[in-house]
Amino acid sequence: MGIFAHMSEVNGKAWDGKVLKRVFSYTKPYKTKVVVILVAIMVLAWLSPFRVSLIGDLVTDYIQKGDAEGLLMMTLVIIGLLLVEVVIQFVEVYLTNIIGQNVIKDLRVNLFSHITKLRLKYFDNNPIGMLVTRSVSDMETITQIFTQGLFSIFGDILKLTITLGFMLFLNWQLTLLVILPIPILIFATKIFKNAIKKSFQDVRVQVSELNTFVQERITGMSLVKIFNREKIEANRFEVINDKHKKAHIKSIWAYSIFFPVVEILSALSLGMLALYVIYQGGQAKSDFAKLAGDLTAFIIYIGMFYRPIRQLADRFNTLQMGMVGAERVFKVMDTEESIVDEGTISKMNFEGNITFSNVDFAYNEPTYVLRNLNFEVKAGETVAFVGATGAGKSSIINLLSRFYEFQNGEIIIDEKNIKDIQLQLLRSNIAVVLQDVFLYSDTIFNNITLGNENISKEQVIEASKLVGAHAFISSLPGGYDFDVKERGGLISVGQRQLISFIRAYVYSPKILILDEATSSVDTESEILIQTAIEKLTKGRTSIIIAHRLSTIRNADKIIVLDKGEIQEIGSHSELLKIKEGMYRKLYENQFEDV
Repeated sequence: MGIFAHMSEVNGKAWDGKVLKRVFSYTKPYKTKVVVILVAIMVLAWLSPFRVSLIGDLVTDYIQKGDAEGLLMMTLVIIGLLLVEVVIQFVEVYLTNIIGQNVIKDLRVNLFSHITKLRLKYFDNNPIGMLVTRSVSDMETITQIFTQGLFSIFGDILKLTITLGFMLFLNWQLTLLVILPIPILIFATKIFKNAIKKSFQDVRVQVSELNTFVQERITGMSLVKIFNREKIEANRFEVINDKHKKAHIKSIWAYSIFFPVVEILSALSLGMLALYVIYQGGQAKSDFAKLAGDLTAFIIYIGMFYRPIRQLADRFNTLQMGMVGAERVFKVMDTEESIVDEGTISKMNFEGNITFSNVDFAYNEPTYVLRNLNFEVKAGETVAFVGATGAGKSSIINLLSRFYEFQNGEIIIDEKNIKDIQLQLLRSNIAVVLQDVFLYSDTIFNNITLGNENISKEQVIEASKLVGAHAFISSLPGGYDFDVKERGGLISVGQRQLISFIRAYVYSPKILILDEATSSVDTESEILIQTAIEKLTKGRTSIIIAHRLSTIRNADKIIVLDKGEIQEIGSHSELLKIKEGMYRKLYENQFEDV
């Protein structure tokens, strides 16, 4: 029927069977339930119009003839069929929702797993709010493919077809009267389809914009307050929220027009039936008795016929929105932005010898941040990198842990190319302590162990005492079970930094990287952290990136970087002897007031 013409389009293009097929590939573990649903849909599609035909027979054969016993028996049969319908419909609705929720669970797990494997460059170029939308909001729209989409559409079309067949068999003249308004409905549906499709697209875009804005502003709330931007950001949010509201209103406007049109056309069919009965009223009584039964059945059939048509228009658009959500989710899942792990080495004895050989690296070519980098770190050595902001210091540790891929050269650990070492093995032997410590909204203990069941509380307490953090942790309510809340907001910057040191220690890394670990703490915390650094670096290869040169005086080797290239290498005392050296200038500038 023309009413289903919009089946051929989704999101303004040809129906993408590949997307739908991919979504339904997640139903394979639940194929038994799918079969039960399909059987239930087919039984319901036949049972409902059959029950209505029995109601017509009840009027013609029992009420008109005054057969009370037959009337009672037929009424019980109809009630029995109605109860069977209710049970089957419950099974169908329940299983459909169960499958939808299970598919979304599996799909969401796959998506999140894929997101965790993406390289950091992907997160540099894509807002977190967008990924939150894909993982939550878009997933919910995919659920509707099952709960209000394809199964329901199949059931409605099948019910329409079988109902039409029953109507034609019962009385073809009345059937023609009932379907006379259908061309008008087809035209109205086409207009509705185009309007609702555009509004759904706008809604999805605005939801993503809204999520991104809210996520960024809440995460950066301190910045909002520091620069007194509360009113400005509230005004900007009002504009974005207004666009979101208007996108929804467009869809509401389309629904508010279309549904009354369907109801008017349904009433028009009833009116035509009434006129036909009046016209036939002068015929023989026996014919009129038969017509009364047909009329009773057709009054019910009109509701059964127009209701699915009205729902189909809505369900096709719901399916459309689900398909759009699926496309957006699969676009993320198909993103080839993960580090290719082709390493064959799954076991090796890490000692901590590191060699950078002719390494070139650019976040975005051709702008290279590291050029022809050559240096060696021997096992157990402490090497410090210094230089101005943007010199390439942090890029070195990103390459060593393979968070980013370098363009040229080699990085060797214990005579093994890091690309030959499996990522899990490589990263499990490297610990990084960052300047901006991230803590989850969880207990101190869980933030230290990160859920690793192999790390005991005794080990955590021992490590805390070693780095000098046990006293402050014990003083907190609940001690190691104290919830630091989101991003560790209930403890100080220095305390968060000490927790990150404990976290690094309990994982017993062979290579320790400290990225400006003391740059944001007070003097008292710096003394504690400096003591912790001395204990942590003892006996293991350590790389320290620091702006405060006082923290790296005892490093075995200091490497001075400028614009991605090595300018000087030597110990603290050796570099100070170079009169026009960069390190000496950095040192003098930092301590000239002293």
